[in-house]
Amino acid sequence: MQQKNYDYIFLGAGCASLSIVMRMISSKKFTEKSFLIIDREPKTKNDRTWCFWEKENGFFEDIVYRKWKQLLFNTSGESSLPLDIGSYEYKMIRGIDFYEKCFSAIKVEKNIDIEYGEIFLEETKNKSPLIKINNSPLAVNTNTIVFNSIFLPPKQKKDKFYLLQHFKGWIVETTENFFNENQATLMDFRVSQSEATTFVYVLPLSSKKALVEFTLFSENLLAAQDYDLALKNYLKEFLHIGTYKISEEEFGIIPMTNANFSLFKQGMYFIGTAGGQTKASTGYTFKFIQKQSNKIVEELISAGIPSKTINTQKRFFFYDSTLLHILSKKLLEGKTIFSILFKKNQAETIFKFLDNETTVREEIKLLNTLPKKIFLKAGFKEFIRTIFRPDK
Repeated sequence: MQQKNYDYIFLGAGCASLSIVMRMISSKKFTEKSFLIIDREPKTKNDRTWCFWEKENGFFEDIVYRKWKQLLFNTSGESSLPLDIGSYEYKMIRGIDFYEKCFSAIKVEKNIDIEYGEIFLEETKNKSPLIKINNSPLAVNTNTIVFNSIFLPPKQKKDKFYLLQHFKGWIVETTENFFNENQATLMDFRVSQSEATTFVYVLPLSSKKALVEFTLFSENLLAAQDYDLALKNYLKEFLHIGTYKISEEEFGIIPMTNANFSLFKQGMYFIGTAGGQTKASTGYTFKFIQKQSNKIVEELISAGIPSKTINTQKRFFFYDSTLLHILSKKLLEGKTIFSILFKKNQAETIFKFLDNETTVREEIKLLNTLPKKIFLKAGFKEFIRTIFRPDK
């Protein structure tokens, strides 16, 4: 591996790293700086799908694959509930489109190098990282800013909660018109809840093609065949589709935890999920990564270095912790919680709340629709932990 000094090093070439790099390129403020991006292998597969809600055109609007203004919510024994999402749109970006856009722009820049190989990190005596690529040490000078997007599960502590959002999705193609391409199903809770909080979402790509994804919030994964069986049953029982072709598959695991994440430690900035940008109560990540990326680049331009702390409002961490407390201890089914939320509140307000953008007044009104006894009891315990023992 060629040894040279870099101004910026990115460990991992996923959504977080590429979102920062693309904003740095777009700003034209870093043409005299040198970059190194390191990942295990080239990004040549459509390995994931990011979905999120947004009001205005975002930074990656040109690669939004599909978007919907009409959303449905389903629960047992009832007809579909149309959701009032106001000025929001629900958007989908495919991984392959994201990678192709980013690497096409990166390859034009002569000051950005890309290396592929296994990344190893070793802590040194002065707590700065020793980075190895395929066992070869990487030169890192004292002025190099290192961004690390490689997620390592946090050490589990008894007063924290550790759920997984795990999902299997199929791109299903039919010979007949089965789907309303203008209307997506955000959550369908008609499936069995015996394992954990379980739902399916359906995102039509055309009248004959849709992404159908089976999702669970639980501590443990299912056997591989159980995801396939659940998808087959859903297509047959609820969508009444007997004949179809599976053109693509995706499987993912997203951490849902109220563990404490540091933005800066061991001489590195942690970004994306590794830096706590996955919403603990929902698993949504893309929008939070975009907010963090924008903030980091603004600080690089104005101060030359990003802030070393995560500037978040504690109350949203408290809300997430309370929900994880209730789900982890099975005090109330997730199906019941989300059903109450969407039946008694406008989806537009819920989206704003889940983006950590509501006012306290809006939050009180929304939370007041939930079962008070259970939420107050769990909330009191998490308030003590969040406010008085934030680092435990």
